[in-house]
Amino acid sequence: MSFARRGKFTICMCIIQVIFIIVFGVFADYDPAAKPRREDKSAESTIGMYPMFQDVHVMIFIGFGFLMTFLKRYGYSAVSVNLFIAAVIIQWALIVRGVIHQLLHGEAKFTIGIGDLLGADFAAATVLISFGAVLGKTSPLQLIVMGLIEVVLSQINEYIGLDKLRAEDVGESMYIHAFGAYFGLAASRVLFSEEIEKSSSKEGAVYHSDIFSMVGTVFLWIYWPSFNGGAASGDEQHRAIVNTYLSLAACTVVTFAFSMCVDKSAKFDMVHIQNATLAGGVAVGTTANMPLDPWGAMLIGSVAGIISVLGYKFFTPFLASKLKIHDTCGVNNLHGMPGILAGVAGACAAALANYDKWGESLFEIFPGIAPTYNSTDYTKYHDGLQSGWSAGLGRTSHEQGGYQFAALGVTLVIAIVGGALTGLLMKLPLWDNPRGDGLFDDGDFFEVAEQGFPSSGEGGMNGIKEDTRIHLMEKE
Repeated sequence: MSFARRGKFTICMCIIQVIFIIVFGVFADYDPAAKPRREDKSAESTIGMYPMFQDVHVMIFIGFGFLMTFLKRYGYSAVSVNLFIAAVIIQWALIVRGVIHQLLHGEAKFTIGIGDLLGADFAAATVLISFGAVLGKTSPLQLIVMGLIEVVLSQINEYIGLDKLRAEDVGESMYIHAFGAYFGLAASRVLFSEEIEKSSSKEGAVYHSDIFSMVGTVFLWIYWPSFNGGAASGDEQHRAIVNTYLSLAACTVVTFAFSMCVDKSAKFDMVHIQNATLAGGVAVGTTANMPLDPWGAMLIGSVAGIISVLGYKFFTPFLASKLKIHDTCGVNNLHGMPGILAGVAGACAAALANYDKWGESLFEIFPGIAPTYNSTDYTKYHDGLQSGWSAGLGRTSHEQGGYQFAALGVTLVIAIVGGALTGLLMKLPLWDNPRGDGLFDDGDFFEVAEQGFPSSGEGGMNGIKEDTRIHLMEKE
């Protein structure tokens, strides 16, 4: 068994990496501004994006990794497999994005600069969100299958939303968070088995595992403004940072308030503190660069905190017991529902936007609303080289709001259908699917030090609290 697994995994990963190297050798090149001999002297360097990129990089490899260490016997996998999956996906995402945005548009090669690295990290975030839904129930090979398929579908979905529907989403709350959450939930539903319910005793946390998870929360909380503002520039980036900062702050206060409110013993629940405090960053993502006014960002964050806490308390148990959707990390509550809230907020903001309040930002944020070339409004509002916007599609604000709603709907359909079909493929036994004692346990794929590693039966008086993420064993 171990020999077969070793050979299968090693051969598969070596083949994938060799293919990546060949594809990059044939089709990839540096961004024009990064070439040693710059043929295009006017090429604008994106090196100024590096601080934002590095912040997002920290979120991907430290924030997401440590956030998932709450499982008492799955900490190695949470951090290490997170690193492994992200390393594979960022290479694959550069290829997929290069094909969609450059090769299919007639370019001989796709180029790689800091902006492209940021886009690859965003793609990795989508897969890691889905990873949270199936955490502890999948093998590394299953996760590779999921990631390779999901990147293709998520990038196609983003292309449809941004390039075809012209639905704007600066923080990618629809295209990353909602997509990743519902793709993962659909896959989790297909992968569900009675063995998962029987292994629920392993899903608890120990005191130190919750502390490690909180480390991930703090890193994500601190760097989230860069995630929402990394792809923006100028005053839009400035607003994105401020709005995200305020939304997170308000969300955190409301999370603590409601966490104690819904607990029968009037105590804070670490599940809420680790996760719901971040929901404000997701919920404000689509509108982050818009002139919401500070109070508007705070309102969105407050609503996100409420729905996230209530989701963990009531909706997660419903999904598990009634719909057989086992959501290990509660991604529906942190990424799914707040992502939908973000999409709805973006559609409403677009429908209510007007030039008197937004000024030229209206046309910069929503190119679909920008007047068509040489139209009456174009002549009226465009001030030659002084204007920061170009001719657009001439939509009304209400029409743009409708397209924003349409993009959210398309995202959910592609994510759910794609996730379910991917789950069927992942369910095939050739991927070394974990079973029985292998579920939620590092010992199935890692050499684990015996000292300090909790036994599967520990709990109660030994300091392990029952897992409120699932609530299947909750006593009313």
